[in-house]
Amino acid sequence: MKKQEYYSIGNIGQRLGIPPSTIRYWENVFQDLWKPERSKGGQRRYSKTDIDFLQKIIRLSRERTLESVKSILKQEKLQAEAETAFDWSGKVVLVTGGTGSFGTAFISRLLKEHDPEAVRIYSRDELKQYQLHQKLRDPRLRFLIGDVRDRERLIKATLGVDVIVHAAAMKQVPACEYNPFEAIKTNVLGAKNVIDAALINKVPKVIALSTDKAVNPANLYGATKLCSDKMFIHANVYSGKRPSRFACVRYGNVLASRGSVIPLFLEQRKTGSVTITDPKMTRFWLTLREATTLVMKALAFMQGGEIFVPRIPSMRLVDLATAIAPECRQKVVGIRPGEKIHEVLISEEEGRYTYHRDGIFMVLPHEKQHISGNHNGWKQVPGHFIYASNTNDRWLSSEDLRSLLEREGILN
Repeated sequence: MKKQEYYSIGNIGQRLGIPPSTIRYWENVFQDLWKPERSKGGQRRYSKTDIDFLQKIIRLSRERTLESVKSILKQEKLQAEAETAFDWSGKVVLVTGGTGSFGTAFISRLLKEHDPEAVRIYSRDELKQYQLHQKLRDPRLRFLIGDVRDRERLIKATLGVDVIVHAAAMKQVPACEYNPFEAIKTNVLGAKNVIDAALINKVPKVIALSTDKAVNPANLYGATKLCSDKMFIHANVYSGKRPSRFACVRYGNVLASRGSVIPLFLEQRKTGSVTITDPKMTRFWLTLREATTLVMKALAFMQGGEIFVPRIPSMRLVDLATAIAPECRQKVVGIRPGEKIHEVLISEEEGRYTYHRDGIFMVLPHEKQHISGNHNGWKQVPGHFIYASNTNDRWLSSEDLRSLLEREGILN
């Protein structure tokens, strides 16, 4: 094993272009987050990890106060702790809809950063399964062809599973409006089948993915997901003395996921004109990385019955169009059936049972209004709390969106 290299405070100062007095001052400011080692004689010894931490302070402090930098770094530390709080080692994980945008990102991260015994990908598209197999090529992967509408297949697929992440759903608003019976079969009856399979096989943890459209739904997609959420939350009652526990995560639009407006704007900008449904429209926005982090946090914190919601920024649709196609004309075409001008992640009714910590909200079920156990450290939100995309206190400008899209490799 290669021996750890250490550097003196003078070496580090020269390397980073900052005086030793500044490094000592930062050590005092960030003492609860960072503490370099010392030699037997009491001299500071700096490792590569210490250099990385100092470089991060330098980068973040260019446009922020040290107090703001400290807050950001503290949240990153808490987030990392929350992500690793759930022990994936030796676990058998099943992901329904595992070949979708979220499933692919989640499985890739799980295999790269953790050590599950096996990851079962449950989906009905053999071509996408083949493509994912070619992409990941990991011996821990198991590819199971199946539909969440098929209860018997799900029961067999979940035998011996420790964690279910339920990501399979019909998600396109127009498709659900035009094919309502099919949407109900997949999103509602499919959810029931997942619950039944988990209860029968005593799967310890089940997380279901939801959407902001499930809050005060204006379309069938949102209505089916609201019904699904209610079923997963109340599945904990059916669980009884079984070990199975169920919870949900709820978030907004995912950056460049399948069905996102971004690929549409990228294609339309070639024509010199992009279509806007309504110039007042706002949406919540997060990356796939943030979505997978939410699920990992939820698995660490859940006791059963919670809905976990990330604290994420909002954006205006016109700003997104400007970020992607700044030279293009924006043509207003009107909202589609079932669309809303603004989205809500936590309603006022749910706000009465909502708590927060570390950039995440937790909505408790009505019968469990007070926190306990893994919920220690959560603080209740203020009265009359609503978390809506148009009243959010965090916003992405067109410049922010462009930088984000470039960072994610979506814009050149």
